[in-house]
Amino acid sequence: MKRVLLAVLALAPQASMSANQSPYAGEQLRPIASMSSQEIISLRSGEGMGFAKLAELNHYPGPKHVLELADDLGLTPSQLSQTEALFKEMKSNAMALGEELIEAETTLDSEFSGGSISARKLESALLAIATIRAQLRYVHLEAHLRQKKILTKEQVARYDEARGYRGKAHKHSGHSGSHD
Repeated sequence: MKRVLLAVLALAPQASMSANQSPYAGEQLRPIASMSSQEIISLRSGEGMGFAKLAELNHYPGPKHVLELADDLGLTPSQLSQTEALFKEMKSNAMALGEELIEAETTLDSEFSGGSISARKLESALLAIATIRAQLRYVHLEAHLRQKKILTKEQVARYDEARGYRGKAHKHSGHSGSHD
């Protein structure tokens, strides 16, 4: 019995330390503390990263997925060409802004890690980062707006169905009350 009690007492400080360990432990080793390696890869490759989810879930198809579903949607050669050009433009702009965002986050990270951050530098850096994020989101959302104009209503409905969005009730009806 004494051995069990001694073993429990010996392990108690370790359990206490691990219970107090931050969920951020180890992240200080990242090249940019506030960004995962996957986020950096996604930004560099111009991926959507959920920036256009608002459009996607409200019947505004995205060019990447329209291209993936081109046969199912019955795209005409003109629609296919327009969508390819739109996707290429969106991806190029998103990649450039992704690099800008990574650079801005790297600068902020360096200010903190170097101990040279001030309230003024912090505010300036955060405003720059927020602006770049807004521009990046705009690039993705605006591509969805343009894509919808390329498609017919029937193609948008087929897109929604293929992506699993059919039956979604629109929640913004402009009046109060229950929306079943």
